Amino acid sequence: MNRIQFANDDAENQKFLPNGFLGKKKLADYQEEYHPGTTSFGMSTFNLSNAIMGSGILGLSYAMANTGIILFVILLFSIAILSLYSVHLLLKTSKEGGSLIYEKLGEKAFGWPGKYGAFLSITMQNIGAMSSYLFIIKYELPEVIRAFLHLEENSGEWYLNGNYLVIFVSVGIILPLSLLKNLGYLGYTSGFSLTCMVFFLTVVIYKKSQIPCPLPVLENSLGNWTYNNNSVPMHLVMLPNESVNSKVNFMMDNTPGHTTGFEEAKDTLHASGVEYEAHSDSDDMCQPKYFVFNSQTAYTIPILAFAFVCHPEVLPIYSELKDRSRKRMQNVSNISIAGMLIMYLLAALFGYLTFYGEVEDELLHTYTKVYTFDTPLLLVRLAVLVAVTLTVPIVLFPIRSSVTALLFPKRPFGWIRHFLIAAIILAFTNTLVIFVPAIKDIFGFIGASAATMLIFILPAAFYLRLVKKEPLRSPQKIGALIFLIVGIIFMLGSMTLIALDWIYHSSSSKHH
Repeated sequence: MNRIQFANDDAENQKFLPNGFLGKKKLADYQEEYHPGTTSFGMSTFNLSNAIMGSGILGLSYAMANTGIILFVILLFSIAILSLYSVHLLLKTSKEGGSLIYEKLGEKAFGWPGKYGAFLSITMQNIGAMSSYLFIIKYELPEVIRAFLHLEENSGEWYLNGNYLVIFVSVGIILPLSLLKNLGYLGYTSGFSLTCMVFFLTVVIYKKSQIPCPLPVLENSLGNWTYNNNSVPMHLVMLPNESVNSKVNFMMDNTPGHTTGFEEAKDTLHASGVEYEAHSDSDDMCQPKYFVFNSQTAYTIPILAFAFVCHPEVLPIYSELKDRSRKRMQNVSNISIAGMLIMYLLAALFGYLTFYGEVEDELLHTYTKVYTFDTPLLLVRLAVLVAVTLTVPIVLFPIRSSVTALLFPKRPFGWIRHFLIAAIILAFTNTLVIFVPAIKDIFGFIGASAATMLIFILPAAFYLRLVKKEPLRSPQKIGALIFLIVGIIFMLGSMTLIALDWIYHSSSSKHH
């Protein structure tokens, strides 16, 4: 029976069978780790694409504003290409090293330090990703509820408390999805969440043509304006809402053939009770920058690295891929990373060209400078919330796999353990989200450390150590060695710059 099964298995899987046979104990391990995959090519592509796509897309416009268009595009394509090369190294190492589990590759390469190094890197990266998704739920979901209830400000009700909402979403939606035994079933949610992100991108592109530059500077304690003053001329329309009930933070003269100047806008808005301050350097503000270097530029590469990390999910998805082969999985990775590259570039470019230097580190929040209640943007917020909520179980999967491999390597699958590990992970990330006031600098640190380990250092180190058939001076080994050195330099350099930025801002805040 076993001989028939092995004969029908993917030929590449037989690489993992030493001398063509196994003892009973090793046979059980083999069947557990190298079971025939059941997930289709398309579903695997959806899973990996959704693992790549996350909250990072909301910060790419800010990254472009702090690097310039040309430098950002160069960095974006570079990180994408390096990520593909890293996946290539990882897949080849998994074949030659005889394992489809990240930690086991680390153990075979460097013993227990490699095993725990891989575990720590995966856990840090994924805890950071999960925290970012839950932070979006915490801060965006109350705003969506408030907007749909047409509340001018947060009334303090429990359903507007982000801490309560993130717990309810975690227990009611994320935890049940996390209890699915096989990752392939989540492909349906992956497809839906990717559709949500495509909708987000579509609205960002559409709003570029609706919002003028420069933006007026509006000052009011509430930050929300309704223009009911009868003295306001009818041709001053709320831009660009199509609903009378929609509210927007500034007005423009929509008379055909009329171009509103700063002085006219200033006079009209003063008459309406709105404080307007024209930008003296408006021409410069609305010109795109192509190369920018400032204190925030140091965060750009870690943000991009964080945005492209999918490597902890590659091996679990590979293990469940139907008709599994290295070439087939590489094609899954190529399509996923190429698709996300296009979405990242469009979102960053149109978000930046909408707000230029005024863009904030979360793109959706920047639109509050212009709109208070706008239906398309509210739907985008809702779509992003759905997308990140459905992504959390996919990110949680490799964390649980790592914990199981480390703490319960010989135990058979058990539903109680399966549930408890997921519940503990979610409880920990919820605690971080509730009690940590800001996560931006943590993401910078994770992008420079854990993301660098997963993209550059670990795949290259595993490859150099485990792939024996290629000589050390072969082009493949030299390329992997250069890749490893670049990763170490990048990690040390980025962490140093980020630490210096923390010290600088800490000393500045003390003086104030």
